[in-house]
Amino acid sequence: MSKQEYTNIKTLGQLKASGYEYKSIKDELRQNLLGKISRGESTFQGVWGYENSVIPELERAILSRHNINLLGLRGQAKTRLARLMVQLLDEWIPVVEGSEVHDDPLRPISRYAMELIKEKGDETPVTWLNRDERFYEKLATPDVTVADLIGDIDPIKAANLKLSYADDRVIHFGMIPRANRSIFVINELPDLQARIQVALFNILQEGDIQIRGFKLRLSLDLQFVFTANPEDYTNRGSIVTPLKDRIGSQILTHYPENLEVAKKITLQEAKLDERQTDTVHVPEVAMDVLEQISFEARKSEYVDAKSGVSARMSITAFENLLSTAERRIALSGEKKTAVRLSDFTGVIPSITGKIELVYEGEQEGAGSVAETLISDAVKSLFPTFFPGIAKLERKDAETVYDELVHWFFDGDGFDLLDEDDDDTYREKLDSIPPLNALVKEYQPSLSKEDSYFMKELLLWGLVAHKKLSKHRFVQGYQFKDLYGSYIRDL
Repeated sequence: MSKQEYTNIKTLGQLKASGYEYKSIKDELRQNLLGKISRGESTFQGVWGYENSVIPELERAILSRHNINLLGLRGQAKTRLARLMVQLLDEWIPVVEGSEVHDDPLRPISRYAMELIKEKGDETPVTWLNRDERFYEKLATPDVTVADLIGDIDPIKAANLKLSYADDRVIHFGMIPRANRSIFVINELPDLQARIQVALFNILQEGDIQIRGFKLRLSLDLQFVFTANPEDYTNRGSIVTPLKDRIGSQILTHYPENLEVAKKITLQEAKLDERQTDTVHVPEVAMDVLEQISFEARKSEYVDAKSGVSARMSITAFENLLSTAERRIALSGEKKTAVRLSDFTGVIPSITGKIELVYEGEQEGAGSVAETLISDAVKSLFPTFFPGIAKLERKDAETVYDELVHWFFDGDGFDLLDEDDDDTYREKLDSIPPLNALVKEYQPSLSKEDSYFMKELLLWGLVAHKKLSKHRFVQGYQFKDLYGSYIRDL
């Protein structure tokens, strides 16, 4: 119904005259989804990387009128998908005024609504509920009770209304009955105690509830969406088999499969203000390095693969990266700057807080693992921009990097300080002729602004391939050749 139509309908009689017909929430979702698909509209806007995997499966589950379990590691947009299902609901639905369970005026289920309609007939007042108010979410924690979800007897209500406990009007409804005609999400389902999961059986299968021995036949109309992490099945709890049997579709989510998708997610989700985006330039290759860190973490021997590496790691790392550059602007008094590879030191706190380490990783230390992941990301991307370096090669074999390595062999080292202003930073990198020549030869179309990040990438790449050495000190990084200083001392 249009806004004009629903605002003019305020009674049951007017609703009947309008031609309104009741439909269940699952039929509502199904019809609106079919409409979006036939019009070629995007059904789950802003979710990237699932176009050919998760979203088609989710659409099929909705068309099948199934309750859904989204199974995947942390940071895989499970809750985001559930919340976006709200956009598939009708914009407004009619409700019996005063109803706790959102009774449909043409198909009431509560004693309150049925008695009100019996008393007032076509003059029964009707209100309208927006789809944004039809989403309920509960995090499954060990302290959740049946009373929280389904309901219990309310002694205060019994005393105020002077009713005996045998009267069903003393019941206080829990979250699930109050979510009637809505989407109800239970996050981290395995964390819900088994006895609480058992209480959901009837609701999922028959749609009715039982409270403290009351024989209630409330035909609840709900779309259930559950989320679960595979790790939970072994570490903390499990979904009881009869409950799994009552969930129509279980859909497996996954992490981004390539850098382009990962970058879209990070840029969309990062919380930045205009000042950061206007004053800090981020080279495209810097975004590649940032996202590659997550890919490296997901296959690292130091990181617990079962726990996963959330997409939130890249998002918070990106925010830290820009803040590192922004802080440098504030210190130097400059108005603009570009992200440097040495700025990635600032993203280490975002990495250490987002990864679960195995025993070997704990031995190395979270900070050391984070530095290793950054180095691995540079090493993986290095062949994309410059000639690859073989792992095993003859000692006398010539490479395109020999001149640059000799430059460091003949010098006393090269320092890049964290707080160097842009002019000093560029002047230092421009002072290495072989470095400039290599970037110009292999990345000729690169803008001057982005070329400095690429120069740093080349240096870090040679360090990762054991051609140069890099040392972190309080103020910044020092680059040297591997053996020259030792030989000179001899």
